[in-house]
Amino acid sequence: MQPSLINLDECVRNALRLFAEKKLPEFPDIDFKRPLVVGSGNAAVTGRILFADTDAVFADESDYVKKMAAAKGIDGAVIISASGGKHAPGIANELKSRGLKTVLLTNTADSAAGKIADATAVFPKNPEPYTYNTSTYLSMIFSKTKEDPNAVLAMLENIEKTAPADLKRCKAFYLLIPDEYEAVRDMFLTKFDELFGPKLLGRCYTEDETKHAKTLVPSDAELFISLGVENDTFGKNRFNIPLPEHSGFGTLIAAGYFFIGLVQKANPPYFKENVERYVAEASKIFGEKLSVIVE
Repeated sequence: MQPSLINLDECVRNALRLFAEKKLPEFPDIDFKRPLVVGSGNAAVTGRILFADTDAVFADESDYVKKMAAAKGIDGAVIISASGGKHAPGIANELKSRGLKTVLLTNTADSAAGKIADATAVFPKNPEPYTYNTSTYLSMIFSKTKEDPNAVLAMLENIEKTAPADLKRCKAFYLLIPDEYEAVRDMFLTKFDELFGPKLLGRCYTEDETKHAKTLVPSDAELFISLGVENDTFGKNRFNIPLPEHSGFGTLIAAGYFFIGLVQKANPPYFKENVERYVAEASKIFGEKLSVIVE
C-alpha cells in the first residue's frame, strides 16, 4: 500500500482549489449540428452532461460504430478522454477513416488520440490516484457551467462539519439526487465500485425513481444522503445536503464525491490496499504502462 495516496474527499478539494487559482480555459465552441459524442465510463457521462443542450448522439467504446450507422445527420464527433489513451486512439482512427471531423476533449497534451483528432482542447488537472478522475472531468464541466469553485469549497466545509459521526457503522449508502441530474448517477455508482467493490453497497436514484419500490426492503445500516433534495420521507437514517445557489452538475458531483470520500476515510483502506495490484493488471489489459498516480 502506498501511504501517500489521498482519499477522494481531499482529491475533490484539491481540484476545486486548482479551478479557483488557475483560470479555466473557455469551453471550445464546437459548431457541429449533430455530433457523435464518445467516451468510456465516466467520460461518457461527462459527454452527456456537456452536450445535454444539443442534438448529440451519445455513445461509448462498445457501441459508437452501431450508433453512427443508426443515427442520421451526424456531422462531426467529440471524443472525451482524460488521458487521450486506452480506447481513445482506436476510436479516433475509426472516425477518421469514416471522414468524420473529430474534436478531442482531454487533460493530456500530446496524447495519442490528440495526434489523430482534427482539433484538441486540453483542460487542467492535478496528479491523482488512478481511477479518481476528479480534476479531469470536473475541469471540463466547470469550464462549461462556470460554477464558482470557492462557493463549492465552502459547501464542502459544511458537509464535513455536519456529516454523521458514525459513517463506519453504515454498510449501505443511498444517494438521492434531483431528477434533472440523472446523468450523474453512473458517476457515483462507479466511484462506489472503484473504492469499495463488494465491501460496501452504494445506490443512487433520482427523487422520482426513489418512489418506485427502491425502499421496499429497509436496513438499519443504510444511510440516505440527499443532494439538493429535502428528504423527509425515505429511509430511517438521513443526511440532507443543501446545494448553494446557482449550482449545476459540477457542484452536485463535487458534493457527492466528497461525501463518498468521507465514507472512504471512515472505513478500511480497501482502494489503497489493492490499487497497485490492479494497475499492474490493467496495464496488461490495455497494453500500456499505467501508474498508481496519474500525473
